[in-house]
Amino acid sequence: MVKEVWFNLPVNDLAKSREFFRAIGFKINPRFENSEDMVSVFVGENNINIMLFPKKTFQSFIQSEITDSKQSNEILISFDAESIAEVDELALKVESAGGKLYSKPQLSQGWLYGFGFLDLDDHRWNVLYMDYSKMK
Repeated sequence: MVKEVWFNLPVNDLAKSREFFRAIGFKINPRFENSEDMVSVFVGENNINIMLFPKKTFQSFIQSEITDSKQSNEILISFDAESIAEVDELALKVESAGGKLYSKPQLSQGWLYGFGFLDLDDHRWNVLYMDYSKMK
């Protein structure tokens, strides 16, 4: 029944957001690569779509107010990494591309290593490496 999943996010500047996600290693969906109305980035091997829309367009979809992501959040988008080194590398890419770490890379519970970041529009993301062999 379900062929694809899209997470839709409002952004202030499509071009800057496209470059941010490209800089941190996400693939740009070629179906929307040249669109001035939306950007689609793929996350993971299964190509989960993150759709980015100008705030005005996004608001027309939800027909309510957009949450001020500087004050509160309704979603935390999490994805896994293949190693601790990949987590650390991605943290550096995020900062270099203009994102902000709200939680620096660190070990938690002896088996979970990760960090959290804010994209250019203050959406919250979580990157995790999970070593299940150390999980209690």
